[in-house]
Amino acid sequence: MSLNKIFNTVTAGLVTFLFTLLFGGASALADTLHTDGIHSAKPDQLGFMEPATQVMRDIVDFHDGLLIMCIVVCLFVLALMAYIFIKFNAKANPTASTTTHHTGLEIVWTTVPIIILLIIAIPSFKLLYLEDVIPEADLTVKAIGNQWYWTYEYPDHDDFSFDSSMLSDEEAAAAGHPRLLGTDTHIVVPVNKTVRMIVTANDVIHAWAMPAFGVKIDAVPGKLNETWFNVEREGLYYGQCSELCGKDHGFMPIMVEVVSQEKYEAWIVKAREEYAGIKKDNLTRVAAMLPAQQ
Repeated sequence: MSLNKIFNTVTAGLVTFLFTLLFGGASALADTLHTDGIHSAKPDQLGFMEPATQVMRDIVDFHDGLLIMCIVVCLFVLALMAYIFIKFNAKANPTASTTTHHTGLEIVWTTVPIIILLIIAIPSFKLLYLEDVIPEADLTVKAIGNQWYWTYEYPDHDDFSFDSSMLSDEEAAAAGHPRLLGTDTHIVVPVNKTVRMIVTANDVIHAWAMPAFGVKIDAVPGKLNETWFNVEREGLYYGQCSELCGKDHGFMPIMVEVVSQEKYEAWIVKAREEYAGIKKDNLTRVAAMLPAQQ
């Protein structure tokens, strides 16, 4: 096969890939926003989940900007290589150049990558600062990782707590939750309020992750980690433990319900009555879970 045919084949493949990425990926991303207020990833999805916070929106924008930059660099390198293969092959250029150094090229291929890295660094540092610095919080929720379920506490509201475990396939289907993502209880937070999450663990390292919020933070025994989110839309949001924490690592889903301030206050009153003073022994809790997961 000639070099021209190879170049044409590669170009056609790149065009097809970019078309699929830009148009197919956009439609798949749009499918993640459910009309019934349930927000989760879907089979065959391309791209991120629909952002529900400013942080996640900035993460998606940063990713898309880097992707475009990577594509431009790759296309430039591909075009440069194709030009070299065609222009300077042995047949077209039987007398090879003896040039070994070129000051202009040395300066260009040193300064251009530095400029690219500086362009990347500015939004990167801005995003890191936005994720790291927690604004003044409207409420605090504490998440405690256990093998293999989550415990949640509301220190601002009489410090009541409850455990959250995965529903079986039948229970999830009956409740309208995605498979392996539905839980028997879940945390509730108000919309458009800053929530400070305190995350830790009782046994091994877990990770509290909610893709639509742009949140993913380790839950480490003996250590308190902090993160935050401010959700802009009401609905049910799903995540999972994102750390290899043991045999049931894939069965530690996270559910967050975002509601109006009025519904949140009503839920707090109900939750105080239902969960206040409940202290469960972890060994007893795990023993109760084992038969359902075997």
